Amino acid sequence: MITNPKIEYRQAQPYAAVRKQVSIPFGNVLGPLWGEVNTWLAGKGLTQSGAPFIRYITTDMARKLDIEVGWPVTSSVTGDEHITTGVFPAGKYAVLTYTGPYKGMGLVKATAALLDWAEKNHVRWQMTNINGVDWWEARLEHYITDPNEQPDSKKWQTELAFLIAD
Repeated sequence: MITNPKIEYRQAQPYAAVRKQVSIPFGNVLGPLWGEVNTWLAGKGLTQSGAPFIRYITTDMARKLDIEVGWPVTSSVTGDEHITTGVFPAGKYAVLTYTGPYKGMGLVKATAALLDWAEKNHVRWQMTNINGVDWWEARLEHYITDPNEQPDSKKWQTELAFLIAD
C-alpha cells in the first residue's frame, strides 16, 4: 500500500551515516552499515533519535548510486574518516508512506508514485544535475518498522521524504 503524497515542513535534522557507492541491488550492505553507525554512536555515548535511513545523494541507476546509510541524532556531532555527519535541511518535503516488504518492487513503485505526483503537480526537487547525474539535497527513505519487532513484512512501513525546491 502506498499513501497519497503530502507536503510537510520539517525542521533541520542532524544525522550520522556511512557514505558508500553501491550497485543495485544493495540491500545486503544496509544492515552492516547501520550496525557500524550504531557502534560508532555508542562509542561516543550517543544513540539514534529516529528510524534508520538511506539518503540518496546520486540516483544514476545505470551506474553506482552514491548513498548515506545511517541514523538521525539529537544534536550535531563531528564525524571521522569513516562516519559522515550532517544535517538534513529544514524545508518543505514531499512525503508518502509505503507499507510492505523492503525487498522487491514495492519501494520502486512508491518512489515512482512520488516522482509522478511531483511531475503532475509541478513540484521541483532540491537537486542539481551535473553531467547528466542528479545530485539530491535530501532524498530519504526512513525504515520505520524494525523487522526484529514485526516479523510480518506486509506490515513494514517505509517513509519517503524528498526535499522540495523553494
